[in-house]
Amino acid sequence: MACSSSGGATPASGGAQPVGTAAATPSPPPEHPFTGQPVASRRPVLAVKIENTSSGKPQLGLRSADLVFVEQVEGGLTRLMAVFSSKIPEKVGPVRSARISDLHLLPMFGKPALAYSGVQTRMVPLVRAASLFDVSDSAAPGAYFRQPGRVAPYNLFADTKKLLAGAPKATKAKDIGLEFGDAPEGGTPKKSFSVKYPAANFTFTWSAAQKRWLVTQDGKKDMAAEGGQLGAPTIVIQYAKTTRSEFHDFTGSYTPLIQTTGTGKAVVLRDGKAYKAEWSRSSEKAGTMFTTEGGEPITFSRGQVWIVLAAPKPVQP
Repeated sequence: MACSSSGGATPASGGAQPVGTAAATPSPPPEHPFTGQPVASRRPVLAVKIENTSSGKPQLGLRSADLVFVEQVEGGLTRLMAVFSSKIPEKVGPVRSARISDLHLLPMFGKPALAYSGVQTRMVPLVRAASLFDVSDSAAPGAYFRQPGRVAPYNLFADTKKLLAGAPKATKAKDIGLEFGDAPEGGTPKKSFSVKYPAANFTFTWSAAQKRWLVTQDGKKDMAAEGGQLGAPTIVIQYAKTTRSEFHDFTGSYTPLIQTTGTGKAVVLRDGKAYKAEWSRSSEKAGTMFTTEGGEPITFSRGQVWIVLAAPKPVQP
């Protein structure tokens, strides 16, 4: 039995080592709540609205995102909201305008920074009241620049360090309900899975070599400005009721409102399989839980996650 030494005692010489000094096995770094990958520390959350039509491609920075949300916008097209925390790229873009559905998604992250370029005038009071730090091109103009070789409005990019400098109190990454780990039992082998919007089509194709689902949009490979095809180890198709909001663009086309609270069906793609799932989100401040049809938490592959918000049937609000 070991006992404490007296104050003036000196350690005994020789090869004997005191009891209890064996090197402890270092504990692994904690997992990031957005990716399931080890991280040394939690960093602030930065969400960026990014163009997702051929005019704005290739996009820059998406490869570094922890989460990529695909949202339907006016005219049946889509726009992305990329969420960064564990890895922050130097630059990101093209940055585009925010939508009402963003304001309903963001509270699950606490009070993150949101980078965007403009909103409809009637939405301004809602943005000001929302759970976010505004680092748009009007609130933090010094963080934005025009990328040579691109045409406006698809040439607006942002410096992420300057964006986060404009939101020093942005909430750090926290649990939003996602679970990571080994693949669940079951699942249906799938080489590809397609999602259709009124004016956009996505296909996610499994690459066993890269262990990712590669993204194709409207029949073309979705390439990153940094090189390579965009893709992620986990793709979630979250079927959410999509209706007409009170907002519309200058052409009169209504802005869809994606209802991301409540419950619904989902499909989780990982490891070359498709898993039928359910989703639930009790309130806007709560995260989204994804479970098997039997009610067990469904685990994602570690790494980037795409969450494709799609109507149960393609709908044009």
